[in-house]
Amino acid sequence: QVQLVESGGGLVQPGGSLRLSCVASGFTFSSYAMRWYRQAPGKERELVAHISSNGSTNYADSRKSRFTISRDNAKNTVYLQMNSLNAEDTAVYYCYARAYNYPWNEYWGQGTQVTVSS
Repeated sequence: QVQLVESGGGLVQPGGSLRLSCVASGFTFSSYAMRWYRQAPGKERELVAHISSNGSTNYADSRKSRFTISRDNAKNTVYLQMNSLNAEDTAVYYCYARAYNYPWNEYWGQGTQVTVSS
């Protein structure tokens, strides 16, 4: 059974930091690209960050300097370190996995809420 289980969300003050984790099971984690998406109320889901199986990363431009995506293939886990958070970062954050090979399976986690508020 494939699972992506996110954790680490919560309430944080503006300027604070959070580290999200996503633990994968049921597939060969090291063979999948991993991403973090987020969806704010009333808005479309948007890409936050991407990491390939070899560790190369890409970010949405506005978050490049504040967010860091990483992975630990030995632990089947992908992380998102978020610094200098502001109210616009409030959203549900989702973990996503995408296979490199046919049939290009893709999986979503259930999401974790991040709320930035004083």
